[in-house]
Amino acid sequence: MAPKQSHSPPLFVERPTVLKRFLRKPAFSDEGLELYQAIVMQGRLPFFYSDLAVPDTVDGRFDLITLHIFLTMRRLKREGAASEALGQDLTEIFFADMDLNLRELGASDIGVGRRVKRMIEGYYGRSVAYEAALDGEGDRLEEVLSRNLFGTTEASDAVLADLAAYVRAADGELAQQAWTRLAKGRIDFPEPRVGMAQHVG
Repeated sequence: MAPKQSHSPPLFVERPTVLKRFLRKPAFSDEGLELYQAIVMQGRLPFFYSDLAVPDTVDGRFDLITLHIFLTMRRLKREGAASEALGQDLTEIFFADMDLNLRELGASDIGVGRRVKRMIEGYYGRSVAYEAALDGEGDRLEEVLSRNLFGTTEASDAVLADLAAYVRAADGELAQQAWTRLAKGRIDFPEPRVGMAQHVG
């Protein structure tokens, strides 16, 4: 499912088999690929772009995927050593997919390497900021989302409140999902909607 009214090439693959064939690395599990696909599909829901005004650009899509990778990794880490292999799989698949998509967008080999490095650094930097915000140890979550999802554009207070409520709801729901289900590559995110801030504490 591509974001509404988008005419740019799709960012991030939709079919795990495409990525697996590109990687040629049988060590990547089907569970990891299925988990990644679910994350991508959530991050590409048209609602984020049409109703919550996240920029429908390469950067905007990357930032939404990053947010959902972070939320998933935060949940997996609660399982300790049991989830290490799946978590490693997930991040490596994410980085490989960035490489694949940049090549499809026409970047040169040298350009791909540099951009992927910046995107990886961006992922880890955002993860630290999101973690601190959710744990109440850093900037307010709304401020972190504004900085990382909107770039040079400006989001309204209402939009940021709804996005923050969605992130908190997702974090809470993921915490309740059974490890046995996640281990099979299955994950459920809440549905984002306007007015979430009025119903999610």
